[in-house]
Amino acid sequence: MSREANQKYKLIYLIRIMESLTDEEHSLTMSEIISELEKYGVSAERKSIYDDFEAMRTLGYDVIGDESGRYYAYFLGGRKFELAELKLLVDSISASRFITDKKSKALIKKLEEFTSVHNAKQLERQVAVFDRVKTMNESIYLNVDMIHSAIAEKCQIRFKYFNYTPKKEIEFRRNGEYYYVSPWALIWSDENYYLIAYDSEDDKIKHYRVDKMTKMDLVDAKREGAAAFKQINVSDYAGQVFGMYSGRIERVRMEFDNELAGVVIDKFGKDVNIIKTGSKKFVVSENVCVSNQFFGWIFGLGMGAGIIGPQSVIDEMNSELRKRLEGEK
Repeated sequence: MSREANQKYKLIYLIRIMESLTDEEHSLTMSEIISELEKYGVSAERKSIYDDFEAMRTLGYDVIGDESGRYYAYFLGGRKFELAELKLLVDSISASRFITDKKSKALIKKLEEFTSVHNAKQLERQVAVFDRVKTMNESIYLNVDMIHSAIAEKCQIRFKYFNYTPKKEIEFRRNGEYYYVSPWALIWSDENYYLIAYDSEDDKIKHYRVDKMTKMDLVDAKREGAAAFKQINVSDYAGQVFGMYSGRIERVRMEFDNELAGVVIDKFGKDVNIIKTGSKKFVVSENVCVSNQFFGWIFGLGMGAGIIGPQSVIDEMNSELRKRLEGEK
């Protein structure tokens, strides 16, 4: 591009310079700004830059002039995101199992564009601190987008569902046959995304791990299962289904030591009804998915937690405990 053409974009280049190179801790003198513009093939005089700063302020940019020693320097103050907010977003992305490592790095790189190059270095350091095991399914973002489209268009979807073998190879369920379901909601539970959908073949609401779905397509068929979906409370669903494994939903009475109150509230929410049964214990009654994962959660809390009703669930848990003890022999 010719120098004359570059002059037309002087304001854009100036905005780019101020966004990238300045912040509250780093400013540029007028001479430095002129020098940076020269790198874009743009020549500028001080007066024209003053005019450009006023134009930037009119557009909502927080251009601040600060007397630093013998020189007056300028920096960009308020931004769309504060540094603390960007760190929070970076931490969330880095810690999320749902987002692949490759996509995490790409998203964080984009977030760095909302701050100066100086502050961006702080965001890069955050990545190493919050290293987590990541999903390996790169198509998950397309899956989420397609599910949202299906929900909005009230149509069905099809997909293949898989698990990983001990050799870390994909093994399709149903011998690779397609699942046909009616999608109703997406929820986040236990660091994973789940699709809540109606399976007309089994006439029931089921859930599926989105990162275990592949070869997804929209189906030209009207969504079904409205009546079944109305019978569940989506906000309570994740709390009832431990580890999002299937099982029957039943109201279970559990007794806990007082020290486990925080654990119980984390699992069932602050609205959980806690009934004191003495100076050291309390009882809660909640609808849960009775499954081995639920029993495993109770076992994991040690002697401070137990199921006290109904008897059928107590018997089922005792049976599971005997199996585990016999397996250790």
